[in-house]
Amino acid sequence: MWDDVKQLADGIGPRRIEDLFQNANRAAEFSLQASGMLFDYSKTQLDDQIRAALIKVAQDAGVEARRDEMFGGAQINETEGRAVLHTALRNLDGGAVLVDGTDVMPEVMATLRQMETVANEIRGSQITDVVNIGIGGSDLGPKMAAIALSPYHDGPRCHFVSNVDGADISDVLRGCDPATTMFIVASKTFTTIETMTNARTARDWLDHHGVSDSGRFVALSSNAAKAAEWGIPGDRVLGFEDWVGGRYSVWGPIGLTLMVAVGPDAFKAFLRGAQEMDRHFRAAPLHQNMPVLLALVGMFHNQVLGHATRAVLPYDNRLSRLPAYLQQLEMESNGKGVSMDGNPLSVHSGPVVWGEPGTNGQHAFYQLIHQGTRTVPCEFLVGAAGHEQDLRHHQDLLVANCLAQSEALMKGRSIEAARDIMRTKGLTGAELERQAAHRVFPGNRPSTTLIYPLLTPEVLGRIIALYEHRVFVEGVILGINSYDQWGVELGKELATSLGPVVTGRETAEGKDGSTRQLVEYVLLYR
Repeated sequence: MWDDVKQLADGIGPRRIEDLFQNANRAAEFSLQASGMLFDYSKTQLDDQIRAALIKVAQDAGVEARRDEMFGGAQINETEGRAVLHTALRNLDGGAVLVDGTDVMPEVMATLRQMETVANEIRGSQITDVVNIGIGGSDLGPKMAAIALSPYHDGPRCHFVSNVDGADISDVLRGCDPATTMFIVASKTFTTIETMTNARTARDWLDHHGVSDSGRFVALSSNAAKAAEWGIPGDRVLGFEDWVGGRYSVWGPIGLTLMVAVGPDAFKAFLRGAQEMDRHFRAAPLHQNMPVLLALVGMFHNQVLGHATRAVLPYDNRLSRLPAYLQQLEMESNGKGVSMDGNPLSVHSGPVVWGEPGTNGQHAFYQLIHQGTRTVPCEFLVGAAGHEQDLRHHQDLLVANCLAQSEALMKGRSIEAARDIMRTKGLTGAELERQAAHRVFPGNRPSTTLIYPLLTPEVLGRIIALYEHRVFVEGVILGINSYDQWGVELGKELATSLGPVVTGRETAEGKDGSTRQLVEYVLLYR
């Protein structure tokens, strides 16, 4: 399937990305707009032939048919026998969605109304602080979105606790008043060890301060019985179906903390933005489809050219947690080693995803991106405008830096240009050559840029849905199941067995020498 693309890639040779702009129309021909956003992938090695070959890869893999199956409620999560319908949670006016012949939309809309009721009750009460307790998808999504939409916060202050490290919840609670704090516990089973450990600590904290926990907890869980054991009434338990995966769950009850922060209207705008991207993904032909092209560019860099990492670089400080969110979305989804039929993959699976906001990253790891020995494809995101109109000069500088970085990655600096700089500093001979060598930038390093008008709830919804569908496309082409996560299980199982060992209640007999040694060290300080 990849042979034609790889053959074309082999023919690139010393060609530089900059030279492709001899075509005066390249920027327009290698970019597209959808839902008010512009995706520019012209600063890559893709040309007409490579792009056509990549689109044929997507066609041969059956991306369009598989996409229709997903939206139609088919059980595309085959290893767990489940549909994949997080898109139904934002299908506000898109008609029926069938799972096993039953329309799930009445239940989805009823749950959304329940969320609104609970959120409005909290927002209209004396509660000043809401602490979201979850982990993984029950934390990364709502936390990322809450930070991103901070200009729209008009409800209680919202905090997030995920790590079982006691420092996490201790640091959050230190700034809260027990008399005006409540907790949202997000765990589908209501048994997740990290989440429930933190939830018990939160309940003990209230008790220690003489505050009843009655009415102070909301459960986001499908296990109403377990929530009832906590004394959480049914109208404060918001459930969700097994066709919503954790890392895709911010659109439903897991997003309750976000709704509390920004209000139901802004939350619905967030959903509508995602629904717009869903409609684009379903209707646009592959060569004009933003999630498809985002996926194909990424796969060209990883599976074809062998670049093992991908840097996500939002030039929007409120998207500071987007790289971490995408780490889970992409690496947990597509970090697989076997295809749907259980056979080893013939190509590498998903890349290592990482990043930080600009301009901070420019004073940290951009050194490696510009002059290191490995090529790191970069994905820039930036808003044309910022919310702080009185600080427009900040936004101008931010945008200028973003555009400058992608230009610098492409153009680089030649040894001749570096020599000229050193001559202006009065250097000659061997010292000039030595100093010039340190100032050479190889350039020819690929990047894409996603630019949007302003980070609003609608725009954030579009961005997240864009990346969700990108993961789907890559998974279909790789022939893997993007919706299970067996890789997280083994460590959890071993942690359960080691719990009694690190407390000294059981011995480390049967463990490897390294683990025994580490346990012995821990016990010295208990």
